[in-house]
Amino acid sequence: MLAEDVDLADALSPARRSQAIEHCLAPAIALPRGRWEGQRTDMTPDGIGLLVLRGLLIRRVSIEGRFGAELLGQGDLLRPWQGEGAQSTLSRITGWRVLEQARIAVLDKYAAVRLARYPELTGRLVAKALERSRSLAAATAIAQHTRVEVRLHMLFWHLADRWGRVRPGGVVVPLRLTHAILADLVSARRPTVSNGLSELARQGLVERVGREWLLHGDPPGELLEFQSIRVATSDEQPTERR
Repeated sequence: MLAEDVDLADALSPARRSQAIEHCLAPAIALPRGRWEGQRTDMTPDGIGLLVLRGLLIRRVSIEGRFGAELLGQGDLLRPWQGEGAQSTLSRITGWRVLEQARIAVLDKYAAVRLARYPELTGRLVAKALERSRSLAAATAIAQHTRVEVRLHMLFWHLADRWGRVRPGGVVVPLRLTHAILADLVSARRPTVSNGLSELARQGLVERVGREWLLHGDPPGELLEFQSIRVATSDEQPTERR
C-alpha cells in the first residue's frame, strides 16, 4: 500500500519508511471502468475505509432532478456506504462510476491495526480526508458563478491544481472528461457546457487535445485568491504557479 501511495509513505522518516512499507499491508481490489456499486455494502467493518491507489472515479448525487458531482483519484479516502442508509429530509440518489480503471486498498480492521504502529500515517490519512472536503467546498463555490464558461474555466484550473502537468504551450489536464461529466461538475446542462467550451476555445483559454485538455494563459484571478495552483512539470517535479 505505502509503496503505491508515495504521499502517505512520505509522512514517515526514511528510517521508519522501509519497515512500514513491508509491515503496513492491505488487500487491494481492481475496479474496471463503468458503474460501481461501492455504496451498497460496508467493505471495511470496524476499519478505516478505501484508499484510491490509482484511477479516476466520479461520485454523482441527485436531488429532485438536480445533480452535483466530485472527481476522486489517487490518494482519496472513501467510505461510499457511509450515510447511505440514514434517513434524510431530502430524497437523494447517489451513484458511482469508474472513469479510469482503478485500484483501491481496503483499509479493514486488520490494516488499521498495522497502521496504528505508525501514528504519522493516521495524521496523513486525516489530512487526506480534510483535503477532499476543502476541494469539494471550492468546487461548490465555482458552481455558483452565473456564466457557465467562467465555471468551466475555473474548474479546469481547479483540477490542474491536482492533476495538471506543465507542457509547451500551457498546462495539460490529462483527464478523460466528457461534456456530460463536466456538466455534472459545474451543475449545468450538457448543451450549455458544450456552448461554454466553444466560447473558451474561441478565447484561446481551453483546448481539447485528444483525450486531454490544454489550458492556456493564467488561472482566473479570483481562483488564485483561495489557493496556489500547483502543477508538476513533465518530469514529475512539482512546480508552483502564482
